[in-house]
Amino acid sequence: MHDTVWFEINGKPSVAIASSEFTEAAAAQADALGMDAKRCFVRHPIQDRTDAEMVALAEEVVEEIIQALTSAR
Repeated sequence: MHDTVWFEINGKPSVAIASSEFTEAAAAQADALGMDAKRCFVRHPIQDRTDAEMVALAEEVVEEIIQALTSAR
């Protein structure tokens, strides 16, 4: 979240991407940083996934990521 907030403060659209296990933690961190940073979550877990499985996870959320990067808050 720190990087996402830093980029946004510096005028660079960004979105934090994490596994769904970290939904609440990301919200808490964004609140602590004082910015409702854009974020997107993939299915958990990601540890020990193959490259092909990671590509599949990314494909599931790519449109959501593009939307987050191109829409105004």
